[in-house]
Amino acid sequence: MEFPLDKIKATIHHIEDYKLPQQAYLILKTAIRELILSPGSMFLEREITEFLEMSRTPVREAFVRLETEGLIRLVPRKGFVVEPIRPEDLQEIYSVIVALDSIAAEAATRHATDKDIQQLQHMIDEQLEALDREDLARWSKLDDLFHRRILDLASNQRLSNTYETFDDQCHRARLYTIHQRPLPTQSIQEHKAIVACMIAKNEQAAKYVMQEHRNRSHIEILNVLRREN
Repeated sequence: MEFPLDKIKATIHHIEDYKLPQQAYLILKTAIRELILSPGSMFLEREITEFLEMSRTPVREAFVRLETEGLIRLVPRKGFVVEPIRPEDLQEIYSVIVALDSIAAEAATRHATDKDIQQLQHMIDEQLEALDREDLARWSKLDDLFHRRILDLASNQRLSNTYETFDDQCHRARLYTIHQRPLPTQSIQEHKAIVACMIAKNEQAAKYVMQEHRNRSHIEILNVLRREN
């Protein structure tokens, strides 16, 4: 079995500065998040230690942390199973994410400068270019950056920390279903509407448009997953 270890390492900023358990955690988490380690797949501990070129101790510490976050399930004396993406789990997660994103949009509208708005508009332009090329992987990364930028603009660390708790599961679901959903032209229009509300400094409108945007996109994802289950 081969894993693109170097490719994963290259995406993690200054990974060499971390201790081995943290390195193992970050690499495995990235591999799970980006579906390199696919949902439902099982891996032996020996395979992972060879893949990471580490001893068992830091790998086991990473396993425990990832299990706590709900990304894997440990199998005694063997390794782990990457948790499947279950519609019933996502339904609960999405109810939280919608609330957090809506609050973030409201606060971001209050704090965003003209430069921030221009940055968001540039992201939308890049999304349109990616969609014109039908580069859905690129579009997905830009979509994530757009929402994370709004989260940053909210300037609420507790909000960001809570969001991070659920984001990996949401990201996996988006990638897993992206080729089975309609092209995200409507998402781009909704992004434009959110930014228009921010330009108008209409906090309640930005909150409402974000809520509707997230609800619609989540329904699309859940419908795909339910057809498969």
